[in-house]
Amino acid sequence: MRVAHWLAAAPVVLALGMPAQADELADFYKGKNVTIMVGHQVGTGFDIYARALAPHLTRHIPGNPNIVVQNMVGASGIVAANWLANVAPKDGTVMATFVHTVAFEPVFGNAKAQYDPAKLAWIGNMEESIGVCGVSKASGIEKFDELLAKETVFGATGATGPLGVFAQAVRNLTGAKLKVVYGYKGSAEVKLAMNRGEVQGICGLPMSTIKSFWGDEYRAGQFKPIIQLSGKPQGDLKGIPHVNGFAKTAEDRQVFDLIFGAQALGRIYVSPPGQPPARVKALRDGLANAMKDPKFLADAEKAKIDIDPMSGEEVAELVAKFSAVPPAVVERAKKAIARN
Repeated sequence: MRVAHWLAAAPVVLALGMPAQADELADFYKGKNVTIMVGHQVGTGFDIYARALAPHLTRHIPGNPNIVVQNMVGASGIVAANWLANVAPKDGTVMATFVHTVAFEPVFGNAKAQYDPAKLAWIGNMEESIGVCGVSKASGIEKFDELLAKETVFGATGATGPLGVFAQAVRNLTGAKLKVVYGYKGSAEVKLAMNRGEVQGICGLPMSTIKSFWGDEYRAGQFKPIIQLSGKPQGDLKGIPHVNGFAKTAEDRQVFDLIFGAQALGRIYVSPPGQPPARVKALRDGLANAMKDPKFLADAEKAKIDIDPMSGEEVAELVAKFSAVPPAVVERAKKAIARN
């Protein structure tokens, strides 16, 4: 009887409680700025995605706050992650987006990563990335096998940045003769360096970035993907080998998944730890609903960016999964990505 009485009353409680919470959220966000902090250069894929999202996200957060995109460049996203975890306000007014490798820097023992990924509030993911390595037409390289015999110069950011991590991993796990040159601020600078002939290749670019920011070079045949690093085989990458083909054992596959497979977390959005749960949910719901917004999808198509979203819960689950691999796998992965 008591259970039946509670069940009968529950709809009334929910009906009264939900509008009150919605009003409270709308009152909080109305007239405020919600900042999206991009941990990479202006003009990179993360920046393009954030600026495409911003005009539409406001419609899907209670109170319709202003969405402001800013950039905080440093250590391939680690600077932005440290700021998010330790300095940014914990009130639901800040999100950050940066390359997925940032989430796993603590797993790899990077002392500069001053945050716990398990405590961050994962908001969602705009795109399940398909990563590749590619070369310029001027390199003379036509297929990946040629890299096993011919030294080719690849551009990268810092040693912990994804461009360097993926290039070193491809070098150490496949035997490709990659010479990695560090010091570029981001993929936008590497692109300029390739156009100048300073470097011939780059590793870790998502296909969505290639089709948008690198679109002219890609369509003109000036830039050529030569190996796929993450995701299922793609129709537009037909005939290009997948790096997983170099994994021979079950432990090999775990190493490859930790380094390359985690790139599925392509355009993650995350918020500080310790925030009111209702505001975290408002940001998660806002991003999820924006991903289905016809006006946003139309703008995304014009910008030639791919949308293949994950929920905040799915992102948190994947981060936890990749963070829980055995120590032996982590050690092998650390050696694979080490700067030589």
